Amino acid sequence: MADKPKKLLDQVRDKLRLKNYSYATEKTYIGWIRRYILFHQKRHPAEMDKPEDRGVSRNLAVEGNVAPSTQNQALHALLFLYRNVLEQPIAGNVEALRACERRRLPTVLTVDETQHVLTHLEGVYHLIGLLLYGSGLRLHECLSLRVKDIDFARREIIVRSGKGDKDRVTMLPEKAIPELDVHLAQVQAQHERDLMHDYGMAPLPDALERKYPNANTEWGWQFVFPAASLSKNPRADHDTLYRFHLHESQVQKAVHKAAKLANIPKPVSPHTFRHCFATHLLEAGYDIRTVQELLGHKDVKTTQIYTHVLNRGPRAVRSPLDQ
Repeated sequence: MADKPKKLLDQVRDKLRLKNYSYATEKTYIGWIRRYILFHQKRHPAEMDKPEDRGVSRNLAVEGNVAPSTQNQALHALLFLYRNVLEQPIAGNVEALRACERRRLPTVLTVDETQHVLTHLEGVYHLIGLLLYGSGLRLHECLSLRVKDIDFARREIIVRSGKGDKDRVTMLPEKAIPELDVHLAQVQAQHERDLMHDYGMAPLPDALERKYPNANTEWGWQFVFPAASLSKNPRADHDTLYRFHLHESQVQKAVHKAAKLANIPKPVSPHTFRHCFATHLLEAGYDIRTVQELLGHKDVKTTQIYTHVLNRGPRAVRSPLDQ
C-alpha cells in the first residue's frame, strides 16, 4: 500500500526545515499560507492565482491595514510556497509586488532615561536589560545565548546565528559581570537538579543532537536565561522534555512595566535598548563602522539611521530664533 501523501502545510514545514529557516519564520509562513488558503475557500494553492496577481497581497494584508513590512512578509511566505514547495515559476517582476517600506526614526532614550528604566527592572529582567543595552543585542539573540557563548576572560559575547544567520562578537559590559556571575551560579544549580531527575537537556541547533548525542546535557550548551518549566521541542517527533529559554513576551511585558514606572512617555520595548546602545556610542564619539560591526548590520546605511537622532547634523544647527 502506497504511503499517503503529506498534507500541504506539512510539506511546507519540511522544506523550511530543510533550508534551515528559524522556527519563528516557520510559524509565520505557515500562518500566512493557511490564511491564504482559507481566504480562497480552502482551494489548493496550485489551482489558484499565484502571487504575481496583485490581488493576493491586497487581500491578505492591505485590507487588514497592516504595515508594509507585514505585507512583504505575507508575499515572501507565498513566494516560498510556489517556488519551493509547489515548484511553480513566478511570472513577471516580483519586486513590483513588494510594498514600499516606510522610513521611521527609532525611539531613543537619553542616558538618564535608560538608567531609570533599567532600575525599575527586577530579577532576571534587570540582567537582560543590562545586556540588551550594554551589548546591543536583539532580544532573541540575548535569550538564545548559551553559557559557552560568554567569554569572561576576553569580555566578549559571541552571538550565534544572528539576523541573516550570521555570527558576530560584541562586548560584555563590565557592570553586568557581577550580576551575571550570580545568575549563572543559580542556573547551574538548577541544571544539576534537572540532571538528577534525568532532565537537564537543552535543544541543540541543526543536526548537532544526532552528531553529539550527549552534548545537550553539557553545561556549556545550556541557555543563559532558561525557562522556568520544561517543554517539548515543537520540531521533534518525540516527547522528550527540554529546558528552553525564556519567552520573549515575558521580557516585553517587564520592560513595558518598567518604562511606565519610570514615567517615560516614549514607547519603550526591549529593542529600544539596542537603539540606545548604538546612539549613545555614536554620541560618545565612536566610529560608525565600529558600531555597525557590533550591531551586526550588513550595510552601514542601516547604522546611519542613528545619526539622525544625535545632537549633531541638523540638530547641531542653532535656530535663528535661539541666536
